[in-house]
Amino acid sequence: MTATPLPVTVLGSINMDIVMQVETLPRPGETTLVTATAHHPGGKGANQAVAAARMGAKVAMLGAVGRDPFGDHLVDVLAGEGIETSTISRLDDEPTGTAHIAVDRAGENLILVTGGANRHVTIESAPGAVHIAQLETPVAAVAPFLRAGKFTILNAAPFVAEARALFALCDIVIVNQVELAGYAGSQDDDVPGTARSLLSRPGQAIIVTLGARGAVAVTSEAVSEVPAIRADVVDTTGAGDCFCGVLAASIAAGLPLEDAMRRAVCAAALAVGKAGAIPSLPFAKDVT
Repeated sequence: MTATPLPVTVLGSINMDIVMQVETLPRPGETTLVTATAHHPGGKGANQAVAAARMGAKVAMLGAVGRDPFGDHLVDVLAGEGIETSTISRLDDEPTGTAHIAVDRAGENLILVTGGANRHVTIESAPGAVHIAQLETPVAAVAPFLRAGKFTILNAAPFVAEARALFALCDIVIVNQVELAGYAGSQDDDVPGTARSLLSRPGQAIIVTLGARGAVAVTSEAVSEVPAIRADVVDTTGAGDCFCGVLAASIAAGLPLEDAMRRAVCAAALAVGKAGAIPSLPFAKDVT
């Protein structure tokens, strides 16, 4: 690691997660009884910001919340993690984003997101050296944010077809297998080959997260596979965000890509062992 880690700036969503425990996830047209409900801070951007901060990175959060109780609480939570929050906009005419999350007894989830203030994020300035973004905020805001970064990471999730044009602005693009197929325009068992088709320029890496099978990074020169770590799954919500945030912090600290991926995979394995997104994110002392 470098003696002085680079600062990390996260552009992304800030949501209140309303988490409902169910025995099985509902099918279309089915009514499912909820056994317990909890409110947790979340949103892909906020999750990744906290994941990076807990690894020791100096983090600033770019995003938007409503001027409402959820927004007040979420900004306080982020500030309590040592994250710079003066860069978060407070909107009078839009509510704070929310996510309704159903989690079954196996820890699998189903998520419905109301964007609210997240849909109106704009970029005026973007401090930081390592920039990481996702796609729960407008593509129009993500593009200038990536252009302003010295090292840029895009977690291209959820799948947004027009975001394919952003890939050329990124040093690293992170997708899962469903998103990989969407951007490649085909479903193929050859994950490395499909990922290589998305490379936009020399030196770029496409990372595909594979859930219980770990992750694979593809560059024009090599393929690096990092196996998953066995974990007792309680809730998979936020595991992908944990991976992305820890990866960004590790890159900012000077780790080579494969070592950063190993650290991120380890952190994600710890995260699935607890309920909630931000509440489950591990601290650096727990990640080996």
